[in-house]
Amino acid sequence: MSSILKIASWNINSVRARIDIVEKFLTEESPDILCLQETKVIDGDFPEGVFRRLGYNHLVLCGQRMHHGVAILSRIPIREDRRHDWQDNGEARHVGVQLDCGIRLENVYVPAGGDIPDRELNPKFGQKLDYIERMTRWSEKCDQPTLLVGDFNVAPLECDVWSHKQLLNVVSHTPIEVESLDRLQQSNEWVDLGRQFHPAPGRLYTWWSYRAQDWAKSDRGRRLDHMWATPDVAKLAIRHDVHEPCRGWVRPSDHVPLVTEFAI
Repeated sequence: MSSILKIASWNINSVRARIDIVEKFLTEESPDILCLQETKVIDGDFPEGVFRRLGYNHLVLCGQRMHHGVAILSRIPIREDRRHDWQDNGEARHVGVQLDCGIRLENVYVPAGGDIPDRELNPKFGQKLDYIERMTRWSEKCDQPTLLVGDFNVAPLECDVWSHKQLLNVVSHTPIEVESLDRLQQSNEWVDLGRQFHPAPGRLYTWWSYRAQDWAKSDRGRRLDHMWATPDVAKLAIRHDVHEPCRGWVRPSDHVPLVTEFAI
């Protein structure tokens, strides 16, 4: 008899500033594991108490003061804490663990890449492309059942943004970024669980800018957050949801959580 494994991923944009909505989400959705990106806190200041009170007693933290930061919080045992420096500068942008069911879980926060989509004019854009390239080299050698989750900061499909035409030259949807992400996906036949359960060209966004006066009315969203699985893990997936209402909660992140359920 199989059991259900429920895994969530969320760019929280400061876990301390938004701990109330994290607690609300965990109470309502009760995932077994929560992967956070952009925690913006050093490990010693991470608000562990809230998570432990809710039963998340297995914590793997990879923090950084004021910037970046990733974390995996779990109700079930996790082990083999592993970190890759795909940014090649020590930034806290990845943490990975092993689950007892045999699945590797990799939590990643890809750099945003600045505002100008030109490597020469904007070094941050080059760093983003190099980051994805290093992930691709890793992916080519990845031979375990693996779930790769997080904020990839790329909306790959035309239907992953509110206007393909208007965003073609906007960082996160430029052809060079899309091509880089596609090479990563093809390097290990990763299955995009979002589009497996919500096929293109259906609307599917995970991020809305804070700049919009009414994010829901304007609905200028992008699908920047993803859950990819190796084919053996993808076969176990039975449900994938994007929790869009979280964008309307008090003091929200500009991203919303993704949740996938697996029959293990």
